[in-house]
Amino acid sequence: MGVTLSGYLDVPDADIAIVEKHLSIHILLSRAEYGCISFDVRPDPNNSNRYLVDEEFTTQAAFDAHQTRTKASEWGTATAHLHRKFSIK
Repeated sequence: MGVTLSGYLDVPDADIAIVEKHLSIHILLSRAEYGCISFDVRPDPNNSNRYLVDEEFTTQAAFDAHQTRTKASEWGTATAHLHRKFSIK
């Protein structure tokens, strides 16, 4: 079994445009990574200031590489200040 991450990203109204600007390329690049089984970030239908996140990678190494790439990406830089709540298994 691989590594899964699930949770959410809280986005104040003032930052929604930033998230939307970078989200599609973030999803595209993440899904193209070696070891990515699934990767989904979508608006919460019950909370307009929350995005739901679900990821699955084949191995811990693949997940760690994704985390490293993400932190150095435009997405990572633009959204670093946003509150995240994730569980990793």
